[in-house]
Amino acid sequence: MKNNSKFPSSLELLLDGLIDNLSKIQRCFDNYQNECFENRTSEFFCLELNGEAGELANLEKKSWKGKPIPQEKFEDEAADVLIALINYSNAKNINLAKSVYDKLIKIEKYRSELENIGEKY
Repeated sequence: MKNNSKFPSSLELLLDGLIDNLSKIQRCFDNYQNECFENRTSEFFCLELNGEAGELANLEKKSWKGKPIPQEKFEDEAADVLIALINYSNAKNINLAKSVYDKLIKIEKYRSELENIGEKY
């Protein structure tokens, strides 16, 4: 994407790398999943995604209540969430890179509209 739009430079950089990089990662996950694991439905991966997100949320709740949680546990659960999301997207034939790209454009347009009326997103 050329910097002739009204987008912030940080978003320009993000959008520039998103399609090629995330698409490649998603394809590689699909190849790995198909080669090494049993074929699963999108429903399976959706439930897995929600379970993993719940485990991450549980860690945050414990941390919020003051219990010390090692950083490695957050990292492990965040990785599980990302893996489950990519597997779900592949099973559902969602082009995650395009979907994220399109969503970021919508968010930026909305954010920009709010900024023009003096509000923060």
